[in-house]
Amino acid sequence: MAAIRLGSKIKELRILLCSQSKSSEGARNFIEENYVNLKQAHPNVPILVRECLKIEPRIYVRAEQGKESWLSIGSMSSTDIAQKLQKAASEE
Repeated sequence: MAAIRLGSKIKELRILLCSQSKSSEGARNFIEENYVNLKQAHPNVPILVRECLKIEPRIYVRAEQGKESWLSIGSMSSTDIAQKLQKAASEE
């Protein structure tokens, strides 16, 4: 998959997931496959990964002026998560 391009308005990404649940499997794969490329492409954007047991996997996107939104990524594949994040980043 091509690198995910975050818009210049994106100031932070927080990825919340469970280290064990089946619904977070895609999120774990997404991090494994995309974290390094995302960080290299956007070195000034903090990308935080937080694990907590029995939590619904989500990505929080903080944009300019403190605007924050979140994406539910439960039971999604790594590819689906990447596409959803790319779409959200282009809308910001």
